[in-house]
Amino acid sequence: MFIKERGGYQLSSNTSTTEPLFQSFTNEKINLPNRTVMAPMTRGFSPEGVPGEDVAAYYRRRAENGVGLIVTEGTGVHHPASVSGASIPLFHGEESLNGWANVVKEVHQAGGKIVPQLWHVGMTRKKGDLPNEEANPVGPSGLSLDGEKVTEPMTEAEVEDMVEAYAHAAADAKRLGFDGIELHGAHGYLIDQFFWKQTNKRTDRYGGDLVGRTQFAVEVIEACRREVGPDFPIIFRFSQWKMNDYKAKLAETPDELEQFLTPLVEAGVDIFHCSTRRFWEPEFKGSDLNLAGWTKKLSGKPVISVGSVGLDGEFTSFSGAETTSLDGLMEKLDQGEFDLVAIGRSLLMDPEWVRKVRDGKEDELAPFDKAALKQLY
Repeated sequence: MFIKERGGYQLSSNTSTTEPLFQSFTNEKINLPNRTVMAPMTRGFSPEGVPGEDVAAYYRRRAENGVGLIVTEGTGVHHPASVSGASIPLFHGEESLNGWANVVKEVHQAGGKIVPQLWHVGMTRKKGDLPNEEANPVGPSGLSLDGEKVTEPMTEAEVEDMVEAYAHAAADAKRLGFDGIELHGAHGYLIDQFFWKQTNKRTDRYGGDLVGRTQFAVEVIEACRREVGPDFPIIFRFSQWKMNDYKAKLAETPDELEQFLTPLVEAGVDIFHCSTRRFWEPEFKGSDLNLAGWTKKLSGKPVISVGSVGLDGEFTSFSGAETTSLDGLMEKLDQGEFDLVAIGRSLLMDPEWVRKVRDGKEDELAPFDKAALKQLY
């Protein structure tokens, strides 16, 4: 069962061992019982931005079944255009924060660890989107991901206020008892719009070359660190690809990737979450390392790899996908290419996925059905 050839590996369940996935992970800021991470996945089950008991129970079920670290779905920082949708959770306001406090309580009672993903969608938001129809999208240059002008560029004062919005969210995360934070700097959302030359045409300190375009993220990281102190983990998620362009590249070469990563490391990132659509694909020619592998090599920081783990179709299509062997993943993990593994759709579909894999019950794993997006399993 689950026999496939993928990414250059000859996969056979007869020789599979999942032992590397269930070794503990420890560094100076966080201790995890295993290498599994629940990937952040927008669910949209938080009316008026408030996560309720059903959302708390959804995350608790993953903790009860052995997920090492839960990263919540994207949560909107305190800005009127941070999210697109009336049921996307917010990370500001008394009701929403009380809802998240309950999520933390439930996950901790089940023995789990959890971090919120702090998010602003930037120019992917459309004019008139809920929850604040009057709020225009904002971005470094007012450009859509396709490069079309939609609004005016953010002023320096507006950029500085946005930095503080992230910092306040980080402070609230620590106050509520979360185990760290993740900053969403991937997929063409706000922070990534500053990174990408297609959407950042600025000539001030927030623009310019690749290093210059990291300045907004650097200030966000530094401001969050100021609020949470030296011992609170800051995870940073980034990607090469964008929602409208799967072949986009921030860095064309390892040297460029190192230029990009260095300011983020110096600003205070503890762990990089390296988002790819297929974890088994090499990032650059001449090496089998994926994006997480290169990031670990160049930054010296622990990394999370992600991308169609346990399934044979990439998540961006959100169509159905069949289960497949974990052998290739285990080989890369055992070789130390990356430290942690984020699982998305498999955990969305089945809260018991980690326990089943740990107990050798791969035959009980279910294929992904896109109908799962419409409910909280």
